[in-house]
Amino acid sequence: MDLKGYMALSGAMLRVGIFGYGGGPSVIPLFRHEAVIRYKWMTDKEFGELLAFANALPGPIATKLAAQLGYQQKGAMGAVAAILAHILPTTIAMVALLGALYSMKESVIIAGMIAAVRPVIAVLLGITAYEFCAKTWGGLGKVIGVGFGIIAFLLLGLLDVHPAIVIIAFLAYGTVHIKVYNWAKQKWGRKEESMRENSGGMSS
Repeated sequence: MDLKGYMALSGAMLRVGIFGYGGGPSVIPLFRHEAVIRYKWMTDKEFGELLAFANALPGPIATKLAAQLGYQQKGAMGAVAAILAHILPTTIAMVALLGALYSMKESVIIAGMIAAVRPVIAVLLGITAYEFCAKTWGGLGKVIGVGFGIIAFLLLGLLDVHPAIVIIAFLAYGTVHIKVYNWAKQKWGRKEESMRENSGGMSS
């Protein structure tokens, strides 16, 4: 048994579980830091694909990411170890401190601590979003990338479409992107060539 590998995996998931205040989106930058930057288990592109698929499936995003990262590193046992390392410490702490937190929920100090953490989470999410945007521009181009960002904002923010539906729709487009791009490029190229020919005919 690769004890060192299991320790690294468990340590990474433990850190994410402990410092992932608020759960949900707040843990995504922490998962990325461990998987991409610290241990280099995958590239940014691979992490983005993993995140997209995890968001399209039901259930807590943190548990799904932990399970997939553990499985990629150590198989089924790695998935079990990753999930346990991720959820057990915070679960035990939550149960142990639940009474104390309820008794202090009106405390100004506790409220200040919660308020102070929120900007940090916002910055972490902003940095992750920017880096994903940079990768998107490199793969799709700035025009399509910005256009997709606007479409996603309209669907999620204004029309209140379920995130899973939006993700699946974009994944479906991604499967045919190259064909659509080449078709549009050829059509635009023929149009420009026709305009140049007409312009040349008029000038003569």
